[in-house]
Amino acid sequence: MTRDGQAMLYGLGAVALWSTVATAFKVALGYMSPLELMWLASLVSWALIGVLVARQGLVGQALRQGWRTAAWAGLMNPVAYYLVLFGAYDRLPGQEAMALNYTWALAMAFLAVPILGQRLTRMDVAAGLIAYAGVWVIATRGAVFDVAFADPLGVGMALASTLIWALYWLLNARDHRPPLVAQWQNFSVGVPVLTVLLLAGPGLEWHGWPALGAGVYVGLFEMGIAFVLWQLAVHGVSRTSRVSNLIFLSPPVSLLLLYLVVGEPILASTLVGLVLILTGLGLQQWQRAPAPSAQP
Repeated sequence: MTRDGQAMLYGLGAVALWSTVATAFKVALGYMSPLELMWLASLVSWALIGVLVARQGLVGQALRQGWRTAAWAGLMNPVAYYLVLFGAYDRLPGQEAMALNYTWALAMAFLAVPILGQRLTRMDVAAGLIAYAGVWVIATRGAVFDVAFADPLGVGMALASTLIWALYWLLNARDHRPPLVAQWQNFSVGVPVLTVLLLAGPGLEWHGWPALGAGVYVGLFEMGIAFVLWQLAVHGVSRTSRVSNLIFLSPPVSLLLLYLVVGEPILASTLVGLVLILTGLGLQQWQRAPAPSAQP
């Protein structure tokens, strides 16, 4: 198999796993609070990535350097990003939270203007208008002339998660840590913070084996294995756009799984809004090489 072919398989594996996470979030949040899920999933992911760091002989580097960056990066991802994202999934139908979260790439383009001094093109503006029209359709559940959102806080949290994720990657543009080391250090910062928040807040309760399984699944696949597969795909392919475009396969599969597993009826407003969002993202990727840090 060619190097590009292998990279495409890694990319398809990551996208396949990301297609299940909206369903996994809704199932897990049916058992536990967002903070409990965040703590459990982060602990599992920290352990998994720690094993991978050790297998690659990066433990020394991980312990010696990079902690100054990890001190703030870990507070953004996983702590702030996933707490806000899980909060959105806890309040909104999974299909709405998932679709709104896909606007992170557009948020990155707009935030790059003040942070990196980049300029917006006409295509960026057009893509943003189209995609955020989709956000409006989803947020109003099709009542586009009614400013009374069904759940304003949930919509706000979903959009805030895109800003945090985009800001995290923009601020990490000059982060020279190896991806696995960076991820493990970030979780090493995040897990103690989440532990303190959990003990000071709702506390940790036993919700049964299905709840434990759901939390472990989120930690292993959304935060752990999918991240590793995506990094292998991005670093192994000759053109990043070949694997980045695979992310467009995820939303339809996510909607189908939410319908089959969670029992969510697929709203017409979600379909229309998602088409607009993906059209906007497609226009943005058509004009430039897409960012390698894709996330559902």
